[in-house]
Amino acid sequence: MWDGIRGSLTGGYPGSMAHGSEGRRPFCSATSLAREEPLAATASRIDHWILIEYRGAWQRDVLGGSLLSPRLKAHLREQLALLRPSRLLFVKQPERRAEHGRRVFLATSTPGEEQLVGLEVEHQDDLHDVDLASTLQGSPGIGDAVRQPLLVVCTHGKRDRCCARHGRPLYDALRAAAPPGEVWQSTHVGGDRFAGNLVALPQGLYFGRVGPDEVEPVLASLASGDVDLDRYRGRSAYSFPVQAAEQAVRTSEGLLGIDDLRLVGSQRRDENRWRVRFRTPDEAVHELDVEAVPGEEPFSLTCDATEPRAPRHYRVTERRVRTPR
Repeated sequence: MWDGIRGSLTGGYPGSMAHGSEGRRPFCSATSLAREEPLAATASRIDHWILIEYRGAWQRDVLGGSLLSPRLKAHLREQLALLRPSRLLFVKQPERRAEHGRRVFLATSTPGEEQLVGLEVEHQDDLHDVDLASTLQGSPGIGDAVRQPLLVVCTHGKRDRCCARHGRPLYDALRAAAPPGEVWQSTHVGGDRFAGNLVALPQGLYFGRVGPDEVEPVLASLASGDVDLDRYRGRSAYSFPVQAAEQAVRTSEGLLGIDDLRLVGSQRRDENRWRVRFRTPDEAVHELDVEAVPGEEPFSLTCDATEPRAPRHYRVTERRVRTPR
């Protein structure tokens, strides 16, 4: 599935630049990088995705600020409510500006149930009677299976200027390296301060701080069915504590395959502690205790944040391994 990588890539990642334009606060991505904030366990929690090609201006309020009809907006909100946790993304490819029709993609990221479906409509309003939720929930439905992955790059500058600053060069580099049609610009995917942000669908794999120089290793890993742990934020099907446990097992055991780990279970022990169990390919069960830890010092988590906050991080405090007899 993850094949067809080509091309040689050059270019720098500007995340080390500490300040934005004169008179503005520092870029949130630069602040996060300077503080060495970890990428692990920061992926948004999403099971289902609705991606609609929208070539108009993207407002901060993606759906509410769009020119879609009130009827379609209401329908999409209803569909998303049926699919929680879910996310609507507007996507675009500037090179398709003059094309007729609009592409629509539906993705499910639950491990073992992943799917990616695509269809084309003449206009977005053709979707106002389409049951998108049933298709995503596994019923025979609309569209055709998409065999190639979808690589989604957040370039939503109206949401956060870091997304445009890092996302657009990342999109150009990916488009030069990946097979035609696989790479799309998108609205907010979550975690502006980790820009450039890349999400690989249908698995819902999040990667952060990806610059043009990092495109080739990230794509090479995906082509091999692996994750690039250096840029890996987590899997959208997992909660933050589970993402932290996944990262710990992958790192300690050297397990890079996308499906090398199977989640056995996760229990919340109290407000800030969880117990997570993963099974590895050798059938060993790794049981990890995870706790939430507040950041040491508040800072602006987005470029336009009105007040600083200390982000919570998740760390493994204890680990046990049960091997098969």
